[in-house]
Amino acid sequence: MDITAIKIRKILDCGRLRGIVSVTIDDAFAVHDIKIVQGDRRLFVAMPSRRDENGEYRDIVHPMTAEVRDEMEKQILLAFEQERSRSGYQQ
Repeated sequence: MDITAIKIRKILDCGRLRGIVSVTIDDAFAVHDIKIVQGDRRLFVAMPSRRDENGEYRDIVHPMTAEVRDEMEKQILLAFEQERSRSGYQQ
């Protein structure tokens, strides 16, 4: 599996939500509304989710292994930081 495109759709500078990203995998599958969130210690990636009937949020799509999640997060955060620097956003 290769991430063939990462599009930074929105950059925010207030609150915990820092950005919205779309990812294309193998030039064949797109995942929209991936969130970049400011955690207590670092930025992290949150997969698209929806609220279920019990009021809990559940991922709509997600990586199947920790290794894939780590690699996706690494690439997404790198692209996000590059775009933020290019557009002049401060951390």
